[in-house]
Amino acid sequence: MRLIEVEKMPIDIKKAINERVSTRSFQEKSLTDADKTKLMEFNNTLNNPFDVNVKVQYISKEQGADSVKLGTYGTIKGAKDYLALTVKDEPYAMEAVGYQFENLILYATEMGIGTVWLAATFSRKDFEKAMDICDDDLFPCICPVGYSSEKRSIIEKFTRASLGSKKRKAWGDLFYNTDFTQLLTKSDAGKYVEALEMLRLAPSSTNGQPWAVIKEGETFHFFCNYKNSISEDMKKIKHLDIGIALSHFHQTLLSDGLEGKFENIDTEFDVPEEMHYVISFVGSK
Repeated sequence: MRLIEVEKMPIDIKKAINERVSTRSFQEKSLTDADKTKLMEFNNTLNNPFDVNVKVQYISKEQGADSVKLGTYGTIKGAKDYLALTVKDEPYAMEAVGYQFENLILYATEMGIGTVWLAATFSRKDFEKAMDICDDDLFPCICPVGYSSEKRSIIEKFTRASLGSKKRKAWGDLFYNTDFTQLLTKSDAGKYVEALEMLRLAPSSTNGQPWAVIKEGETFHFFCNYKNSISEDMKKIKHLDIGIALSHFHQTLLSDGLEGKFENIDTEFDVPEEMHYVISFVGSK
């Protein structure tokens, strides 16, 4: 696998991360042509550190998909437009989807467009009828896009309450110093504290935050926590979540002027059985 450099986002990344919320109640109208064009033109500029081709397709109930039922099992109200993501099944495919599409979501946030990651609560068969998709494509998620409704639906209120949408794990549950036996303090994080905090705020499936990060000098090792993970499909979703977290971490570093690169590294410390190594980021001294 070839790891490549990714450019800094042309937005205030920390502001977008803090303002992004999962929107499930939308005004019943499509994006304006201007907003759709701006969003999709920016999408065409995006890539990911893993050099994986992530395909984003725009589906609109009002423009070409009006005869197709786009099922979200009642979890989404009012949405007319969706973005559907496909990728070939290859190493780091899910991390690539998470990283690249989260950058688009953060850009949409700055534009005032509402979004939400959906990895389970939608009918794949319904959406595939309106998509260009191959038999060997992975179709991990969709994202409704539109303008948020001022009034949240009862289902949205229930979903946000049940998932604890605003809750995030504490530092001591996510970040470690040198190995898995020592917790990382904010003081020890030094110049990387903002990037780690933005990572901590990253959204994830059922708000599970399945990542762990070890700081070893200027290097950060990222792990995926397989605890309570049973199926291969669930593991894929966890790796997508890792990609979202990597987007927050890396783009914050770039916005702070901190350089470095992603690498695969053989770690020498003991790793708990449930922890699966993903990638490392080596910062410049």
